[in-house]
Amino acid sequence: MEHGIIVEYIDQQQIFCAVVVEHNDQRVRLLNENNREVSQKISRLSHISRIRLKMNGGRDKLIASLKETAVRRKSLSENIDIRELWEVLSPMAEWVDLPTMTGLCFPGNSNGDHEAAIIRACFDNRIYFKFNHDSFFPHSEQEVEKNIIREKEKELRNQLIEDGGDWLKKVLDGIETDLAEDKVSLIEILKSYYLFGKESPHSAVGRAIISRAGVESAEKIFDAMVKIGAWKSNYNIDLKRYDIPETFSDAVLKKADAIPEDFDVKLLAPNRRNLTSLPVMTIDGQGTLDFDDAISIEAEGGYYRVGVHIADVCEYVARDDVIDQEVINRGTSIYMPDMKIPMMPPKLSENICSLKVGEVRPAISTFFKVSRYAELFEFEVVPTIIKVGRQLTYNEVDLMVDTDESIWLLNEIACNFRRKRLSNGAVQISIPETSIRVFDDGDVSVRQLDRESPGRMFVSEMMIMANWLMARFLADNNMPAIFRGQPEPKARLYSQKKEGTLFQNWMQRRMLNRAIISSQPESHSGLGLDKYVTATSPIRKYFDLVTQRQIRACFDMEPPYSVDEIENMLQFLKQPLMNAGLVQIRRNRYWLLKYLEKHIGAKEEAIVLNKVRDKYIILLTTYLVECKLGSSSHWNLKPQDLVRVTISHVDARRDVLNVDLG
Repeated sequence: MEHGIIVEYIDQQQIFCAVVVEHNDQRVRLLNENNREVSQKISRLSHISRIRLKMNGGRDKLIASLKETAVRRKSLSENIDIRELWEVLSPMAEWVDLPTMTGLCFPGNSNGDHEAAIIRACFDNRIYFKFNHDSFFPHSEQEVEKNIIREKEKELRNQLIEDGGDWLKKVLDGIETDLAEDKVSLIEILKSYYLFGKESPHSAVGRAIISRAGVESAEKIFDAMVKIGAWKSNYNIDLKRYDIPETFSDAVLKKADAIPEDFDVKLLAPNRRNLTSLPVMTIDGQGTLDFDDAISIEAEGGYYRVGVHIADVCEYVARDDVIDQEVINRGTSIYMPDMKIPMMPPKLSENICSLKVGEVRPAISTFFKVSRYAELFEFEVVPTIIKVGRQLTYNEVDLMVDTDESIWLLNEIACNFRRKRLSNGAVQISIPETSIRVFDDGDVSVRQLDRESPGRMFVSEMMIMANWLMARFLADNNMPAIFRGQPEPKARLYSQKKEGTLFQNWMQRRMLNRAIISSQPESHSGLGLDKYVTATSPIRKYFDLVTQRQIRACFDMEPPYSVDEIENMLQFLKQPLMNAGLVQIRRNRYWLLKYLEKHIGAKEEAIVLNKVRDKYIILLTTYLVECKLGSSSHWNLKPQDLVRVTISHVDARRDVLNVDLG
């Protein structure tokens, strides 16, 4: 390798002409036709010419000579018929060296320009030969056919990128606003790339399209979809991102519609107790339609017989039928401020299975005989028929707690049961619930609900007691189920005799260990109970539906699941339940931030939680949402400090909440 020799190399799918400036055994420093100095491995050079340039004529002359050489070689390459050359050489099916190829294309006198032209021609048309810097091998006919198809696909792809990028730019500039039929496939590509990024099968094309459009961020795709009417401004992208079904198939709806609304009580299992004369009430939030639990209380010789009655959904949804196959894939109902996605078709969840006032319904009832101090004397779990007499809301119950004897007694028993759980080591975390409501006109309201109000508290405690007793019932019958346990918390931040501050409650929640879900019972430290299942929401949760089937199996009403079947089900449901939880959390946060978008400049109280690197993590107490606060050398904040901050910037779509101190 000598100074001044003209060489060529490939960079970013282009061939560049260059002159050798310096060299050693392995690398060369080059000056290319674009007046750039580059370093290349000698092994990476596509062609080494015998032509030398004079190095003492100045840099400008070198560049001019290189450009002339590049133009000359390009012109020569364009006159080479690669297909014709392949037709001559393909029968040989062997490697052909560069001088032979050059002689075939340029008979007579040939030089380095002609050799380089051969390489350029094969580089520009890679259908017919595979090659390196000094030899060529003709592809077979089958390979050529595949390469032709591949090249056509590449051309179409490049055209799609070019047209798509130009169209996207016009949409974002407001020039193009229609959802044109010929752009449907392009729009689906952009949607897929926006939703799944690198995981999208269209990732490379989507990235190339936005690059062509001069767009810095894929977030602009959402803006474009809104502009053309493909998505609404508050479109819930997570439903697509996490593959959440929003509707039910025709087969599922047909099966649900075939279930009669008025059932014949005589067709029910003979071991069901008819409790339709028992005074039963439901207590739920305003607007609830899927009532799956109800409560009753009767005085019994100085004690009280409390009943927790759960809608017997299994009477209508048989194991492995078309509805069951649908609900196991969903795993749970999803409740969001602007939308509810039920686990079951509304015909079941809001009608046939729902414990509606005045309607006779099959149920699984748990009765426990207790004193007003929550001393438990006996309990039983039985299949029943009930009829709800009162449908109350939490607010109504809060107003009635001092005037309605049944509600007062239930509240008294619940308070004492909680005290017993706390004395057994339960962790009581009292954090208000942030209730977000979205109105039809798009307005958003945010308020805090007191989880410790009498209605919410005693319903919660009654359900905990019923779940505990159903777990005992299943364990006593050696029946596997979906049991829940929980190890001791990593730390206890406050005495359970005291409620603890908001800061302590918030941080205590972080100290809880993950629940253990398995087919065998384990103690539940967080609840202060020796065993636990969830069985009180079979309309809304598939785990609860499975537990209900196991209870029915104890009465020979259906075959039970085996341990292996339950363990497999736990694995199967892990991802759907995780996705549903994420969608629910993210959508609540989205609407909270939408609300805060209209409160830029508002002053808010916050609690300092901790410091991570150069940022404080704080909790806005009004909205119970965490955000970051930049630190400063002028002030040193500590956990539990109260600060006043100003909301400075909010972008719900991009999940941004910024605040400043003061």
